[in-house]
Amino acid sequence: MPSTVVHAGFALLLAAALLGDYYDRRALAALLVVVVVPEVDSFLGPIMPGAHRTVGHNLVFPAVGALLLYYDTRVRGRSLVRDRLSDRWVAIAWVAIFAHVFAHVALDWTHLDGVNLLWPLRDEFLALDGEILLSTADGFVQTFVDVRIDPETGTRSVDAGTTGSTETVHVNNPVEPRDPSIVTDEPVDRRFPVASSGWRLYLIGVGLFALAARRVQGPDSGSDPDATKE
Repeated sequence: MPSTVVHAGFALLLAAALLGDYYDRRALAALLVVVVVPEVDSFLGPIMPGAHRTVGHNLVFPAVGALLLYYDTRVRGRSLVRDRLSDRWVAIAWVAIFAHVFAHVALDWTHLDGVNLLWPLRDEFLALDGEILLSTADGFVQTFVDVRIDPETGTRSVDAGTTGSTETVHVNNPVEPRDPSIVTDEPVDRRFPVASSGWRLYLIGVGLFALAARRVQGPDSGSDPDATKE
């Protein structure tokens, strides 16, 4: 599975690209906290089957958060958020939501049994797995979404990578390194992955390079730009 370090490496890239003038130590720290928090759902596994990759790995919660933030800061006559936070932190909040979705949820969507994208509205794990290619024999081919038509009834079915539900899917993690339903005498092996493949190590390296490059480009005082405004 993509480790927390891999998620953080991708988040560093997004921070360098999206934070702009708001990039500093405090903004970076806030972003990394948001990216790491979803892994807390691993600790819910003992009391909720399938909690990992479900509670903290869906699109419903960030979508609700984005809608509330948009309504409060763009639609309401008086913004409760802006009354308490500067425009700088509102911008950082938007980047944090984006990083949560693309640096964490979307990465896990591509690995193993995927994530429970629409939970709690729908209990269904989806995995982004397949390929797209151009073939001289078959033309355009894509296998990410499987569309089938029953020759007898003409009924069309679409499979976007369904792998199961919280009742059937267990993604191993350090808290629950194996499926609780499997009884074995083998000793428990809790692994804390850093980089389990070449592209993951590469992503960590690129993220660290982006962090170093931003440091070289200009001083990072960690100060709030809005604090100097009157």
